[in-house]
Amino acid sequence: MNREQELRQKVLQSSREYYQEKEKAKKFNEGETYLPASGKLLDEVDLVNLIDSSLDMWLTSGRYEREFNDRLARFLGVEYCALTNSGSSANLLAVSALTSYRLGERRLRPGDEVITVAAGFPTTITPILQNRLVPVFLDIEIGTYNIKADELEKGISKKTKAIFLAHSLGNPFNLDKVMEMAELHNLWVIEDNCDSLGSKYKGKYTGTFGDISTCSFYPAHHITTGEGGAVLTGNHKLYKIIKSFRDWGRDCWCETGHDNTCGKRFSQQHGELPFGYDHKYIYSHLGFNLKVTDMQAAIGVSQIKKLSSFIKKRKENYKMLFDGLKGLQKHLILPVVDKNSEPNWFGFPITLRKNVSFSRHQLITYLESHKIGTRLLFAGNILKQPAFLREEIEYRVIGSLKNTDINMERTFWIGLWPGLDERSINYIIKHFKLFINNISN
Repeated sequence: MNREQELRQKVLQSSREYYQEKEKAKKFNEGETYLPASGKLLDEVDLVNLIDSSLDMWLTSGRYEREFNDRLARFLGVEYCALTNSGSSANLLAVSALTSYRLGERRLRPGDEVITVAAGFPTTITPILQNRLVPVFLDIEIGTYNIKADELEKGISKKTKAIFLAHSLGNPFNLDKVMEMAELHNLWVIEDNCDSLGSKYKGKYTGTFGDISTCSFYPAHHITTGEGGAVLTGNHKLYKIIKSFRDWGRDCWCETGHDNTCGKRFSQQHGELPFGYDHKYIYSHLGFNLKVTDMQAAIGVSQIKKLSSFIKKRKENYKMLFDGLKGLQKHLILPVVDKNSEPNWFGFPITLRKNVSFSRHQLITYLESHKIGTRLLFAGNILKQPAFLREEIEYRVIGSLKNTDINMERTFWIGLWPGLDERSINYIIKHFKLFINNISN
């Protein structure tokens, strides 16, 4: 071992010791420790990977990016993976890729329609509008919080070219029906898998059914890189397009730090440029720069090794919460799971029944005052959000969106992430019972 390697090992060992010292005093104190609805679960291995990457001083994508790419693709069983700087960027890349001229008659053009729902996170919707496409909003089911799949065909017109849906809070939507309609009408399917990494439908991972899927590694998600995301596909043409849009719109597919992989860098004709113009500076799309850094990917490498244990813990916490709250179903609508689904839950959704004697505001205020974190189901009904109350936004609505409005008014969710243990879950259940019993008597 040379001097440089010796010093690196000392730094990494000191990092392990620092993390262990910093974390050992932390423990759950009932009524004092805040229990967030979501969070990151990190250890000294994550810190060591982060510091190991930083010592390389390779500040863009590198060795860790390649490893995380490969590990994530292998985990899901998808051939191609392109890491990016956030799940929101992943969604933008997924939609933008489908506008590429390389897709011929199937490309999405301004004015084409994309079926989706208004109940969810805005960055499933905004890439549709940013690409001058028209979102078509269908209602959801209360309990699953996913699209009413039996009404899909009502939203399909001659202009419909794609379906873009999220598996809500980790609960898979009806993939049989969605894929059937997509095949029947020759539609692209994008799965927003940002809240659902590790969920399964008929024994197969979500994010592997559609033409493209996306992941997010924000600290709240199933694994984290801080900021970060990924776009996955089994289609090589789509993969090349996705990477082009991600990397400035460039035509070259060389990995960062590599040149002339094709052997034709200076021997091609492109557009009206001089013959032999450097292929590294040929741009075939109007792209972005949405790459991930190697330091982000380094944490992803250590996190994905723990994903199976995270999934197991989330499922255990879900079962404890469901069993503990099922006696309150006179007041609360608990999650509903399709018989074909095996969710890796992101959160535990709850909807107040219509005629209960308390409001959502009263309940979540009580829970928060007792250090129990809550979240609403993101935008509620995105059409009621300030950004959408403008005449220039074009969209279609199918039906009344009645359940979407119920979600906006009476739905919220609580945490079941792996950082919560049995004592934490029992504390949450206790306070649901205390609140409902006290207010109902």
